[in-house]
Amino acid sequence: MKPYSSVLKLRLQNGMQYRAAALAGVATQFFFGFVFIMIFSAFYSQSVEVQPMSLPQLVTYIWLQQAFLALVMLWSRDNELFQLITTGNIAYELCRPAGIYEFWYSKLIAQRLSSAMLRCFPILAVVFFIPEPYSLSLPNDGAALIYFLITMMLGLLLVVAISMLIYISVFVTMSPTGSMIIFGIVGEFFSGRIIPIPLMPTWLQEVTYLLPFHLTADFTFRVYTGHIPHDQALIGIATQIGWLLVLVALGKWLLSRAMRKVIVQGG
Repeated sequence: MKPYSSVLKLRLQNGMQYRAAALAGVATQFFFGFVFIMIFSAFYSQSVEVQPMSLPQLVTYIWLQQAFLALVMLWSRDNELFQLITTGNIAYELCRPAGIYEFWYSKLIAQRLSSAMLRCFPILAVVFFIPEPYSLSLPNDGAALIYFLITMMLGLLLVVAISMLIYISVFVTMSPTGSMIIFGIVGEFFSGRIIPIPLMPTWLQEVTYLLPFHLTADFTFRVYTGHIPHDQALIGIATQIGWLLVLVALGKWLLSRAMRKVIVQGG
């Protein structure tokens, strides 16, 4: 465990140095947050039907999505890992006295945590105090906040487990762009990042709930807003843990198979 905790700590410290990039990201996320809220506000104002989520819940959902974007976005990439695979430098990784899966997993967690810590606090410090209907609401009770924190951390572990499948797929495709398109676009949609799942058609919701992506973002944010009650939150947490075990086991198995056939390219 020491090599993995060490790389987690070092990558976290390294990621915390990119403050200028974080500030640029904060400005971008404020922009998109307001754009999404204005779009949905216009939709709600013209809707003649009662929507499955109230507008305050949806606004809170959007701000949480923007504040913790680094923890939930699947299109985040580590170009260093892609280059290791496509250039043949994976040979250096094979020489390390540590498991590649666990080593990369720790690096990706640290990368996301450092980015999220730099971005989330400035966003949260502002959106709590802006006028309604653009403000972030507090959770209904302390239990909702606790469940939110638990589901957020489990969601992070799930996102990284899914991201590991993207990197492992590059051993076969040798195309980082292709793998990102396949996993990233599909995963972003079914995680509720584009349209909150309660606003999707019923048939599409049924498909979405069969996949693990909604457990990385949509589920977590709806727990915070109170849209998902406490008893269902506990069931969802158990489901998150189950999917996490499955995806990690699958990732390790696929990586072990890829390592047997890996070809060290380059010179």
